[in-house]
Amino acid sequence: MDAYMPGTASLIKEIDKKLMVMLRDGRMLIGYLRSIDQFANLLLQGTLERISVGNKYGDIDRGIFIVRGENVLLLGEMDEEKAPKVALEKLPVEDILQLQKEQQLKEQEAEKARKKAMIELGLIPASNCVLDEY
Repeated sequence: MDAYMPGTASLIKEIDKKLMVMLRDGRMLIGYLRSIDQFANLLLQGTLERISVGNKYGDIDRGIFIVRGENVLLLGEMDEEKAPKVALEKLPVEDILQLQKEQQLKEQEAEKARKKAMIELGLIPASNCVLDEY
C-alpha cells in the first residue's frame, strides 16, 4: 500500500505522466508534468491546449507551460490506451477557433435575452443591470 502524502506532495507520483489539466477559466491543457512546488504550481512540457465545441475539437501547441496552482480546477492522468466513449472529430485550429467564437457569441446573446426577460419580470432591478456593450 502506498503511503499517504498530504497536500501538493501527493502530486509527486504524477511527475513524468501525461496529464489533463482544466483551468478555472475553462481552458483545458494536456501535457507531461515535469515539476511541482509547494503551491501546486505545475510545469507542463509538450503542452497542447484542447478546444472543444460539441463533438469537435482542435489542439493548439503551447510547448512548455507554467500553471499557477490556484488556477487548477481539475487534474487527471491521461490514459491513451483507453478508447474514448464519445466519437470526437479533430478539426484544424482555425476551424475550431471559429466554431468556439460562434458558440461564445450565441451564449452572450442568450445571456442578454435572459437578463432582459428577468428585468421585464421584475426579478432584477433595472438600475442594477448594465446591458451596454463595452
